[in-house]
Amino acid sequence: MEALTVAQLKEQAGDSPLYAEVDLQLQSRSIKSTRANKPYLELAFADSTGSFSLKIWEDRPLFQAARDWPDTVMIRLAGKWTQNQYGLDGNDLNARVLDAAERALFLTGDPELQAKQHHDWEFIVAICASIRDPRLKKITGKFFEKFADNFRRSAAAKRNHHARRGGLVEHVAQMMRAAHALCAVYPSWNRDLLFAGVLFHDCGKLWENSYPKDGFNQIHSLRGEMLGHIPIGIEVVNSLWREMLEDPECSGWLTLEPATEDVRLHLLHLIASHHGQYEFGSPTLPRSPEAFALHYIDNIDAKMEMIKDSYATAALIAPQIYEKTFPLPANLVTPLAEFQAPPETGPDAPPTSEEATAARADNAAAG
Repeated sequence: MEALTVAQLKEQAGDSPLYAEVDLQLQSRSIKSTRANKPYLELAFADSTGSFSLKIWEDRPLFQAARDWPDTVMIRLAGKWTQNQYGLDGNDLNARVLDAAERALFLTGDPELQAKQHHDWEFIVAICASIRDPRLKKITGKFFEKFADNFRRSAAAKRNHHARRGGLVEHVAQMMRAAHALCAVYPSWNRDLLFAGVLFHDCGKLWENSYPKDGFNQIHSLRGEMLGHIPIGIEVVNSLWREMLEDPECSGWLTLEPATEDVRLHLLHLIASHHGQYEFGSPTLPRSPEAFALHYIDNIDAKMEMIKDSYATAALIAPQIYEKTFPLPANLVTPLAEFQAPPETGPDAPPTSEEATAARADNAAAG
């Protein structure tokens, strides 16, 4: 039986038990106690497509084995899976450690997701190459030179949206697509500044939500814990900017307009204000068109990812109504389908695709 990914398991599991096997890496393990003082294990698992937590009770056969698993072990976990608003649950579970060949294959990740992230990465690089302001173009290039590998391994969040290895690339690429489309609607925006802001707005996540080269456990960094991604992002851009200005080819930039120092300040402002509100962690509020645009583009893409995940995992509680999933504020309902015009009939109706194909074949035979 072919193992499912975490994303596939979340899509397929529901109220009725689903037998499935899934390859996983252990992220964390803690021993807790019920109110009756009975111990149980809380395990966090992940693969390239996502993560979930699972409780193993003391009276389950897997309890002893799971307690002795080494950190970051890679296993195949099989059993009967269900899912509700609290997440996945497994019964009649059994597990075995992956062998060397299976571990190597597991670490390559889901092929479809890898292809998508590769396409997204190429799009990000192409957009940044199209930046016309030499200062913003240069600093994006320096960022790629120093941090490309780490950037491509980082998540956009610990949970809620794009919380997977490479998720930051997916998030940034989709934000750039949205920014590119909106710049055509609002031509007064500074396109170069907005694209650079999209690239750098979450660059602090490289220290807050990164992954090792050989696993799917998010790395806990003291820098990320103590500072958070917004101050780190400001620090990264300032450091790259200083390095950039030391390059002899940048010596003539003092005469450019807008002033080089103003460009730096506006880019830093996009990073500092992108959460949009003080209570959400921004040290300042958006104060420019590009800052407002970045905040809302970021929020839209995060929400659309949460909605997509909710439709894939939430149970129907009534016709067309889905169970509420955190952190969305309310139950989702089935989206309204696109309007489909009824086929025209009568002598003046355009030919159907089948009729058009037959007519081309007749013409070819006659010719």
